[in-house]
Amino acid sequence: MPQASRDIQRRLKSVRSIKKITRAMELVSASKMRKSVSRVLATRPYAESAWRMVMDLIPKIDPSHHPLLAERPVKRAAIVVISSNRGLCGAFNMNVVHKALKLIEKEGWDRNVVDFITFGRQGGHILGSLKRNIVADYPKADITASIDDVLSVSNEMVGGFLAKRYDEVCVAYTDFRSSLRQETRIRHILPLVKPSRFLGQVEKAPQENGADFAEFLFEPSRDAVLESLLPRLIEVQVYQAVLESEASEHSARMLAMRNATDSATDMLDSLSLAFNQARQAGITAELAEISAATVALQ
Repeated sequence: MPQASRDIQRRLKSVRSIKKITRAMELVSASKMRKSVSRVLATRPYAESAWRMVMDLIPKIDPSHHPLLAERPVKRAAIVVISSNRGLCGAFNMNVVHKALKLIEKEGWDRNVVDFITFGRQGGHILGSLKRNIVADYPKADITASIDDVLSVSNEMVGGFLAKRYDEVCVAYTDFRSSLRQETRIRHILPLVKPSRFLGQVEKAPQENGADFAEFLFEPSRDAVLESLLPRLIEVQVYQAVLESEASEHSARMLAMRNATDSATDMLDSLSLAFNQARQAGITAELAEISAATVALQ
């Protein structure tokens, strides 16, 4: 019994230490989540308005006016997977990878014609273990401070499409809805075409009801506006997807650490009960031995 009590005491000490760590990580994640959510809410209206504006504009433009509008038969596609650098956030990273793989299955693409571009270490680790073709793995800052942090990814997307290495480019990320609800999404980025082409799991671009303009006036010229506007639009969409993913990551980690803390509390209660029972059994055994010895001496 003494040995059992010592073992339980060691486990109690270990679980108490783990509970302190998970509680601290929960508080840190909550703080990071609040900052990330404030950035997401600040940039989301601009990103959505810019996307909506271009989606309203594209149906009225001849695709030959800019190579980013050109639709081609999909011989090779690229999927940008935005994940986290660290784990301990539940199924956050696995869900976004699973969403990307479901897109391949839905579109009927052969796995050999799909290249992955990863932004975040965990996504690269998962896809590598699945033997998927990763053509680029860009380092991701723990906190994305500005749009400059995602230029390498957006340049890879645009460059690959313009060089005709890819005929279609999508982004897999996690969209932040609330601290308790995050949704994995696929956003089609290239080519920039009418959103009605995309159905099912691929997200449709937001549109305003009744937005139908008969004519657009370009200044200084149509080509100059498109050349400046379209690459910037892609950068903004990638930046917004990264911000959404970061807010979702911290929310998922906060919830995972809260669940771990609650589990540690339950385990402490169970171990405390087992320790008290073992100690009581030991005391009872000692009293029985003393009583037996007393009777033997009489």
